[in-house]
Amino acid sequence: MEKNYKREDLYSPEAIEELKVHYREILRLLGEDPEREGLLKTPERVAKAMSFITKGYTEDPIEIIKSAIFKEEYKQMVLVKDIELYSICEHHMLPFYGKAHVAYIPNGYITGLSKIARVVECFARRLQVQERLTVQIRDSIQEALNPMGVAVVIEASHMCMQMRGVEKQSSATTTSAFTGIFLSDHRTREEFMTLISNKYR
Repeated sequence: MEKNYKREDLYSPEAIEELKVHYREILRLLGEDPEREGLLKTPERVAKAMSFITKGYTEDPIEIIKSAIFKEEYKQMVLVKDIELYSICEHHMLPFYGKAHVAYIPNGYITGLSKIARVVECFARRLQVQERLTVQIRDSIQEALNPMGVAVVIEASHMCMQMRGVEKQSSATTTSAFTGIFLSDHRTREEFMTLISNKYR
C-alpha cells in the first residue's frame, strides 16, 4: 500500500448516522442479529454505499455540460457509445446496469466528451426507471447545447427480473429517445443505430 494514499469519501455525517439507525432496524426485521460480529459495521457500510450510489441528486447535469462548451462549426454526428451505467430501480431498490449510447448533431456548440458520460452518471446515480433515465439524458443535452438533435439508447439488465419475480437471467431491456433531426430524418437515425451496433475489433 502506498504511504501517501489517503481515502476521501464525501458524506453528510448527519445523514449517515440517521441511515445507520434505519439499516440496523432493517437487519433486525429481516431476522438477523445486528449485534453479531459480521454485521456490527454493516449499517454504516450500507449507509455510505447508498449515499455514493445516489450521489446524482447533488449534481446538476446542465451545469456539467455548460462547464465545457466550445464554439465549433462541426455539424456531423458526435457519438459517445458504450458508456457504462449502474443505477437502482426505484420499484424494488435493486440494481440495473448496462450501457448508454448518446449522440448529438452540433448547432454551433460542442461539449467535452467526458461531460456526456458524466451526465449519464449524474442521472444514473439516483433511484430510477430506465425509461425516465433515457429521456432525462436526452433532454438535458438538448437544453444545454440546443443541438440539431439528440439520440439516446440504453441497453440494461435488471436485477429485479433476474433475482426475483420471473428470474430471467438473460433478459435485457432497450429504451430510446430522440429529438430534432433524429426524429425527422430516418437516414440520420439509421446511421446512429448502425454506429452503435458496430463493434470495434
